[in-house]
Amino acid sequence: MITSGVGVSAHAESYVAGVDACQSAITGLNGAEPKFVMVFASVAFVQADVLRGIRSVAPGALLVGSSSSGEIATMGPLAKHSVVVMAVAGDDLKVASGRGDIKKDGPIVAGSGAAKQVKDALGDDLKLLIMMPDVLVGNGADTVRGVQEVVGKNFPVVGGASGDDFHFKETFQYLNDEVTSGTVVCLGLGGSFSFGIGVKHGWLPIGVPRTVTKAAGAVVHEIDGKPAINLYSDYFGEAETNKLRGETLAPLAVLYPIGIRRPESEEFLIRAPLSVDEHGSITCAAEVPEGSEIQLMIGSQDDAIKVAKEAAEHAKEDLQGTPPAAIIIFNCIARDKLFGDRAGDEISTIQNVLGPAVPLAGFYTYGEQAPIGGEVRDVKRCNPQFHNETVVILALG
Repeated sequence: MITSGVGVSAHAESYVAGVDACQSAITGLNGAEPKFVMVFASVAFVQADVLRGIRSVAPGALLVGSSSSGEIATMGPLAKHSVVVMAVAGDDLKVASGRGDIKKDGPIVAGSGAAKQVKDALGDDLKLLIMMPDVLVGNGADTVRGVQEVVGKNFPVVGGASGDDFHFKETFQYLNDEVTSGTVVCLGLGGSFSFGIGVKHGWLPIGVPRTVTKAAGAVVHEIDGKPAINLYSDYFGEAETNKLRGETLAPLAVLYPIGIRRPESEEFLIRAPLSVDEHGSITCAAEVPEGSEIQLMIGSQDDAIKVAKEAAEHAKEDLQGTPPAAIIIFNCIARDKLFGDRAGDEISTIQNVLGPAVPLAGFYTYGEQAPIGGEVRDVKRCNPQFHNETVVILALG
C-alpha cells in the first residue's frame, strides 16, 4: 500500500525551508518510513542548503527533484517562492535512481546512462520511469530518446524539464545529497503499485497546414520555403511579430504556439517558440523535424481548463478503481503564463476529479515528457514524447 504526504515551506533560510517542508511531508505518512522524497524548489533558495535540510530529516530516503519556475502543492499553485516535498512510502514499492551529464556527454548518452542505472538496479521490476532533464543545455527530445534506448520506445516515461523562475539561465537537478546542473535525473518505480497518466494541452489549430522545409534540431529555418517567422508575420504583422525577437516565451508564443501533427493522436504535439534570429529562424523549446506538417495553434484559458479535467479523468481511469494515493503534476510554464490569476482553477479542476485531499506536488516546467494521450494500457500505443505547453498528471495508486 502506498501512502504519501506533502510539505511546503517559504522560509527565508534555505536550510530551514528544506527541514520544514520535509517534516510536514513525513507527517502525512503516519509513521511509515519514506522510500523516496521528491523535491521541487525555486532557484531563489540556496539549492545545496535546501537538500541538506531535507536530508537531515529523511537521511535514508532516496531523494530526487528539480528546480522549478513555480511550485504546486495540494493547496494549489504557490504564490511565493517555495520548497515542495512529497514523501512516498510503500512496503512493496521498489525505487532506484540514475543521473546522466547532458552538458558533458550530450542528451542521448546522458539519457541512456541515467536510465541504465535505474534498469540495472530494478531489472524486470521496473514499471515506470520519471525523468527531470535540463533542456537549457541539450535537446529534450534527444534526452527522451536516450532513455528509450534502455527501457524501450513503448515504456511508460513521464517527467518535467527543470526551471529557473523564468530566467532561462541555469537550472538544477537533485539526487540524494548532490545538486547538479546540465544533467538529467531519473527515478524508477517498481513493485506493487498502480499508476495512471493524463496528458492534454487544449490548443487548437488555426489557418492552413504548413510544411517545415528546413530545420536543424530545435531551430526552424524555413516553412514552405520561406523564413520561419513568416508563419507569424503573415497573421499578426511585423509589429506584433517583432515581440518574439526580444522576449523569451513572449505572450504571442504562449497564446499561439506551433503544433506538429501526429498521426497517432488527435492532439498536435506543441512546440513553444523561444526566440527569433536576424534571418527569421525560430528557435523552439524542443526539436521540430524537417518535413513536419505544422499549424499555428490558439489557446484559451477555458479550453486549457477543460482538457485538464479530461487528463485527470484519463489518469483516474487508468487506476481501474484503485484510489489515488499521490498526484504528481508536470505543468508547462507557458500554461501558468496563459492562466495568470486563474492558474489555481486548473489545479482545483484536476483535484475535483482525483480527490481534493489526495497529496499533490508538482512544478511549472520548461517542457514535459509523457506518452502521447497518456496511453499506458496498450503497450504498442504507449509513445513517450517531449511536449510543450502541456499538463502531465501522474496518479499513483
